[in-house]
Amino acid sequence: MNLKSKKTSWGGVAGWYSDLLEKEEGTYQKDLILPNLVRLMNIKNGEVVLDLACGQGFFSREFLKAGAKVIGVDIARELIHLASELTKKELPNKKAEFIISSADDLSFLKEKSIDKIVIVLAIQNIENVAGVFKECQRVLKTNGKLFLVLNHPAFRIPKQSSWEWDEKNKSQYRRIDQYLSESKIEIQMHPGDKPSEKTISFHRPLQFYFKLLGKNGFAVDRLEEWNSHKKSQPGPRAKAEDKIRKEIPIFMFLEAIKIN
Repeated sequence: MNLKSKKTSWGGVAGWYSDLLEKEEGTYQKDLILPNLVRLMNIKNGEVVLDLACGQGFFSREFLKAGAKVIGVDIARELIHLASELTKKELPNKKAEFIISSADDLSFLKEKSIDKIVIVLAIQNIENVAGVFKECQRVLKTNGKLFLVLNHPAFRIPKQSSWEWDEKNKSQYRRIDQYLSESKIEIQMHPGDKPSEKTISFHRPLQFYFKLLGKNGFAVDRLEEWNSHKKSQPGPRAKAEDKIRKEIPIFMFLEAIKIN
């Protein structure tokens, strides 16, 4: 693992991240992303699904339940260990293969061996996106699909976007200070605790992903934008906050099909 990989790996906070997804209620992963992803992926029994940057296997286990043959890949040894252990515990009669590797090196997989690839909330933490898409194109079967879930590039820009309050109009709005410029930003892994634990996030505009997918033999055939399912606590701004929350999407889903 090189130094760049260490800066973007979540291995150092594996325990906290696992507890967040496995034990906390009302998370975006559990209540918003998972049901939408299962609906859109439409997994068929026996399909080979590659969960790239799989973390501790939260989504991998759901793909197993849907009947897929799952290969989970993550650069963090700690997360891969958790993924393997949690899968054995929760689904003792099902098997998944979990491999330690960076997302831009899938040399252990054969060409045209995968039906579907999913990358959930990870592509913005990966520097070599071109290498990732190139490898995805290589290992996917003809007409295979790549599914991406990412923080919405137009509305969630690290340190360049924020919720603001218009006192005159008594309304909440989303402020965007930068969009088209690509940026590499150091962010805290879990806000509110242990500020020294940080990772690197990469902001890119929408056109970055569309152009790069096209260059690597993919055509985007579906896009969805997901807003928050959460509600504000009672208070003078709650109504305005809930209203704008329904209008500003925080996640973007892309489905791309391999065309050559």
